[in-house]
Amino acid sequence: MLEVADALAEVLARVRPLKPSTTALSPAVLGRVLAEDVRADADSPPFPKSLRDGYAVRAADCSSRNAELRVVCEIAAGVLPTRTIGAGECARIFTGAPIPDGADAVVMQEDTQPLEGERVRVTDERVKPGQWVFARGTEMRAGSVVLPAGTVLNPAALGVLAGLGAVEARLFPAPRAFILPTGNELVEPGQPLKPGQIRNSNGPMLAAQVVRAGGIGTHKGIGPDTVDQLLALIGNELDSSDIVLIAGGVSVGKYDLVPAVLEELGVAVHFRQVRLKPGKPLLFGTKGNTLVFGLPGNPVSAAVCFELFVRPAMRVLAGHANPGPITVPLPLAEGVAEVNDRPTYRPAKLELGESGFTVRPLPWLGAPDLRGLQAADALLVLPPGESRLDPGTLASVVLLTV
Repeated sequence: MLEVADALAEVLARVRPLKPSTTALSPAVLGRVLAEDVRADADSPPFPKSLRDGYAVRAADCSSRNAELRVVCEIAAGVLPTRTIGAGECARIFTGAPIPDGADAVVMQEDTQPLEGERVRVTDERVKPGQWVFARGTEMRAGSVVLPAGTVLNPAALGVLAGLGAVEARLFPAPRAFILPTGNELVEPGQPLKPGQIRNSNGPMLAAQVVRAGGIGTHKGIGPDTVDQLLALIGNELDSSDIVLIAGGVSVGKYDLVPAVLEELGVAVHFRQVRLKPGKPLLFGTKGNTLVFGLPGNPVSAAVCFELFVRPAMRVLAGHANPGPITVPLPLAEGVAEVNDRPTYRPAKLELGESGFTVRPLPWLGAPDLRGLQAADALLVLPPGESRLDPGTLASVVLLTV
C-alpha cells in the first residue's frame, strides 16, 4: 500500500503534456496554457499618449506661476495631431489621444482655468516633462516576449492577445476524460428507484470535477457488473481518451471486476491501494499514453482521489508547470479530536477573518456522505493516530478551488 506522496509520484512519472495545436482564441479557451512565447508585433502604445483629459504643454512654458498659454488645437483619442506645439502654446487633449510634437507633458484640466480668446491658465506649479504621458513602448516593445510559454490564459491574457492582433495561438489541448460509474445498484437521475438501488451521483460529480480541472468529460452511462459489458465499454475508450475514470468495482469483493477487466484489456496496473482515508482502494494504470484510474465507489472517496491524483495528472496533460495539489498551512478555526487509522482528508471550509484565513472542519459522516462534502472548498489533512488539535493550531490544508 503506497503513501499518498509516493502514489502521486507514480502517477506524475507517467504523464506528459499533450501535443499542442494552433487554436482559435475565444472565451472558450479560458484556463488553457500557452505552448510557445507570444511576442509583440509593434510597440505599445505605438505613440506617446495622454493619461488624462487636459492640455498637452511644453513643461518649460509652465515654470512661472499661473502661466497663460494659447490653445492652438484639440486632439481626441484616435486622431493624429496635425501641428507642432510651439513656445507659449498648448493643445486641448483627451485621455488616450496622441501627444503632439513639441509637447512633453499633460496638465489635467482640474489644474487649469479657461480664459477668453482660446487661452488657458495653468495653476499646476510643478509641471515636469513626462507628466501624465504614457511614452511609446512603455507597455511592450516590438519583438519582446509579452506572454511566455506556460502562461495560463486568464481574461487579462486574452485581452493582451487581442491587443496584439492575435486571433489564434499555440495551446495545450484540454484533456479528454471518459467517465464510467459501475455497479448494478446504480440508476441514472430521473429514473425511479427499485428496492436495493441508489442513484448515480458519481457520474455527474466526476464530470463536473473534470470540467473544473480544465478538461472535457464524457459520461455515456453506467457500467453493469458483468465482464463482457465492462470489456466493451472500457475497451472502446482506451484508445480515444486521455484519461479513463472508472468509479467502483476496484476493491476486492466478488463483484469488483474492474482490475481483471483492465488486465485483459492490456492495461498495466501500477498500484491498487493508497494509504489514505477516504479512498484506500484506488487503482492506477496505463495503456500507451492513456491514464486509467479506478476510483472507489463511495462518492467522497472518489471525489478526494480525483483531487489528489487525477486533477494533478490533468494539469500536466494540459501544460501546467505546477500540477498540485496545492497544500497550505492554515490555523484551525475550531479544535479537532479524532482517531484515524490512515492519513485522513476530511471536508473543510475556509473562513476569512480579521487575521486572515482559517479552516473549519465540516460535519461529515464518512465516505458515503457526499452532502457533507458539498460545502467544502478545502480538505483538512489529519495524520494517522490520535489527533487532538486546539483552535489556532496550524494544519495542512488542500485547496479545492484553485
